[in-house]
Amino acid sequence: MSNIQDAQDEVSEQVPEAPATPAPPAEKSFFAKLLYIAAGLSFFVTQGMGMNIVMANIYQLQGEFSATIAEVAWLSAAYMAPYATFSIALFKVRQQYGLRPFAEISIICFVLASCLNLFVTDLHSAIVVRFVSGMAAAPLSSLGFLYILEAFPVQRKLTLGLSIALTGTLLSAPLARIISPELLDIDGWKALYTMEVGLSLAVLPIIYLLPLTPPPRAKVIERIDIVSYLLFAGGLGCLAVFLTLGRFYWWFETWWLGVLLATSIGLLALMTMIELPRKNPMLDLRWIFSRTNLHLIAILLIYRAVSSEQSSTAVSLYQQLGILNEQTGGLYALIIVATLLGGGLCALLMLTKYVDTAHVIALTLIALGAFMDSGLTNVVRPEQMYLSQAMIAFGAAMFLPPVMAKGFGAALAKGPPYLVNFITIFLFTQITGSMLTTGLLGSFVTLREKFHSNILVESILLQNPQVAQRVSQLSAGYSHVITDAALLKAEGLSLLGAQVTREAYILAYNDTFLLISVCAAAALVMLLLHLAWLRLKSLLKSEDETVAAPQS
Repeated sequence: MSNIQDAQDEVSEQVPEAPATPAPPAEKSFFAKLLYIAAGLSFFVTQGMGMNIVMANIYQLQGEFSATIAEVAWLSAAYMAPYATFSIALFKVRQQYGLRPFAEISIICFVLASCLNLFVTDLHSAIVVRFVSGMAAAPLSSLGFLYILEAFPVQRKLTLGLSIALTGTLLSAPLARIISPELLDIDGWKALYTMEVGLSLAVLPIIYLLPLTPPPRAKVIERIDIVSYLLFAGGLGCLAVFLTLGRFYWWFETWWLGVLLATSIGLLALMTMIELPRKNPMLDLRWIFSRTNLHLIAILLIYRAVSSEQSSTAVSLYQQLGILNEQTGGLYALIIVATLLGGGLCALLMLTKYVDTAHVIALTLIALGAFMDSGLTNVVRPEQMYLSQAMIAFGAAMFLPPVMAKGFGAALAKGPPYLVNFITIFLFTQITGSMLTTGLLGSFVTLREKFHSNILVESILLQNPQVAQRVSQLSAGYSHVITDAALLKAEGLSLLGAQVTREAYILAYNDTFLLISVCAAAALVMLLLHLAWLRLKSLLKSEDETVAAPQS
C-alpha cells in the first residue's frame, strides 16, 4: 500500500500543475481612465496629423517643391502604399513577440522617421521619407485603440471604448487644416514636420509611463506568411498608388497606371492561390468573403462614400473657389465640436438597445447635409456651410462605432486569430475604400465639369449683346497696358472663359453633392426596410411561440 502511495506521489511530482487562470485586471480609477483615453487620443492625433498634413496643403506644397499637383500627390501615395497593409503584419508581430517590445520599438521608429522629414531637400527625397513615415506610423493607430480600450472594463470595451476610439480617428483631418496656415507662415514644409517631430517626442514617454495589459503570446507567424504578406503588401500598395494618382494623371491616359493595376491584380491573385489551400492561413479568405462579411464590407464602403462629402469633395470645392485654410478655421473648429457631440451620442446609444438608431440618425443627417450643399453658387463661403457640414460631421461620427462593434464581436466569437481578418476588412474599406471613393468622386467632378462647360460655352457668342458687354467689362482693367484692340478683346475672352470654367466646376460639385445625398438616402431606405423585416420576423416568431405554447 505504501508502494502505491509512493508511486502516486512520484507521478504527481512529474505532472506539471495547470497554469492558473489570470485574474481579470482591477478596474482603473477615474483619473487613470482619463489618462489612458488622453494617451490614446494623442496617438491618433500624432498619426493622423502626419497622414493629413500633405493633402491639407497640397497647393501650398507646390511652391515648396516647384512641382505640379500631380507630382505633389506622390507624397500622399507614397505614405498610403505601406500604411494600408503594414498594420496587418504588425498585429501578428505583436501577438508573437509581445505588446511591450512592439510598443517601444514602434514609437522609436516613428520618432526616427519623423526626424528624417527635417532633412528633406527636394520632392524625390520627400517621397522616400514619406514612404518610411507611412511604415512607421502604422503602429500608432493600433496603440491608440489599445490605450483607449485599456481604460474600460471588458463589458464596456466594444461600446464606450470603441466609440471614443473611432471618434478620435476623425479629429486629425480638420485639426490639420486649422493648424497648417500658421505653421506654413513660420517656415513652410519644415515647420509642418518640425511639429510632427514634436508630437512624436511628446507621445514617446507614454509607452514607458502608462503600461498596457500584455495579452498572452502565441506563435502565429509561419515562414509562408512572409511570402503571403509580401504579395499582399505589394498588391495593395500598387492599388493604393493607382487609386491615389489615377484622377491626377487620368485613368486611361497614362500607361504606367495600367501596369500598376495589372501588377496589383497579379500579386493579389498569387497571394490568394497560396492562402486558400493552407490549414492556418494568414488571411482566411473564405471567412472574409462570407455573406455576413460582404454585408459588412458594403456598409463600410457606403460609409466611406457618403462621408467623403466632407473629407474630399467639399475641400476640393474650397480650393476651386480660392478659399484657403486660413478662411476655413472656424468651419473646421465647428466640425471638431460636431464630431465630438456625435461620438458622445453614439456612445450613449450603444449602451442601450437602440444601437440601430445611430445608423438611422447618421444617414439622415448626411443625406440632408449633402442635399443642402447641392445648391451652392460662386459666392458661397464657409460660413454658409456651417450647418450642413456640422450635420455631416455629427452623422459621420455616429455611423462607424455600431458597425465596428458587431464586426469585432463576430471576429472574437470565431477566436483571436480572426481579429487579423477583421482588421484586414476594416483597413481595406477605410483606407483603400477612402482612396477609391475620393478618386471616383474626383473623376465624377471632372466629367461633369466638361459636360457643363460644353453647355455654357455654346451660349457664349460675341453677337450676344450681354456677352459683348461682359467681355468689355472684363478687359477694361487692362486697357491702360494693352492698346491693341484685338489683344484687349482676347484678354477679355480669356477672363470670361476662366469664369465659365469656375461656374462649370461649381455646377459639377453641386451634382456630386446631390449624388452623395441620393446615395445616403438610398442607404437609409434600405436600412429602414431591413429593420422593418427584422421586426416583422421577430413578431412572427413570437406569435408562433405563443400558438405552440398551449398545444405543448
